[in-house]
Amino acid sequence: MKLLIALALVSFAVGALSQCSCPVSKWAVCDGTPCQCTLLVGDNNKQNVDCTKLIPKCFLMKTQMQRARKNLDTRTIGGKPVETAFVDNDGVYDPDCEADGKFKARQCNGTEECWCVNSAGVRRTDKADKNLKCDELVETYWLRMQMIHKELPKEVDEAQLKTGIENIILARYKLAKTFVTGVEYDKDSRMIIVDVKKDKEDTKEDLTRVGWYMEKDIKELPQFKDGAKFEPSVGGQKMEMESVLVYYVDAKAPTFTMKHLTGGVIAVIVVVILAVVAGLLVLFFLRRREQARYSKAQPREMDNL
Repeated sequence: MKLLIALALVSFAVGALSQCSCPVSKWAVCDGTPCQCTLLVGDNNKQNVDCTKLIPKCFLMKTQMQRARKNLDTRTIGGKPVETAFVDNDGVYDPDCEADGKFKARQCNGTEECWCVNSAGVRRTDKADKNLKCDELVETYWLRMQMIHKELPKEVDEAQLKTGIENIILARYKLAKTFVTGVEYDKDSRMIIVDVKKDKEDTKEDLTRVGWYMEKDIKELPQFKDGAKFEPSVGGQKMEMESVLVYYVDAKAPTFTMKHLTGGVIAVIVVVILAVVAGLLVLFFLRRREQARYSKAQPREMDNL
């Protein structure tokens, strides 16, 4: 009898431990009763997280930077990461987060150089010194996710594809159906466009988490603890993604200036300006020549009279 009780207690303990985990992050550590999960966002600095929904991007970026500093894996051992050409211009940095996981409006990455970000943590101004003022955190209200899937043995039915893509996004990222405003497909380029949008005035729903998790799913390896891939089922076929590009649209337009344009763009602008100036000079000299001819012709006409 005692043996049966002991076995029951062990089974209960194992069951409790198995339930105390964070399905939405492989980096989270969970323990205690009731179960509490944390992310290590700095040296001896643990951040409590709610694993019943996607974790704020700001906390995840801080954890990734901490793991990189400690030479810990930022992906997962095993598995083949998907390399794509679409990357964030600034990459991952060590952000300053609010207590609720939102980004602070001004970010400096621990340096003397600062910039303003949107609610996705993406830079939306030129970089400046620490005197830079970022009055508010501008809300990102629209994400456009542009994916290209790998070739499939059978032709894809467009209606089935749209349904399959929408279903996996709603279930995987715990998103309400009202936020998925459009799914488009171009079979020739194998391109899928998904629009996720909310009201500009809505500051409660954080859609930017979806963009972060999807980029991890496709560009690297899933953030989810079970490691399951983002593979929509379309007409009985598993569809694997080749690349993803996420566009962020803010409630207010970004304020970049020309001084931070890339060298290639500046070169094109200079060439265009020089071409315009050269054209104006040619027109000026042609007009002067015509005026000179006209001036010479006038005296001759007077002599003939």
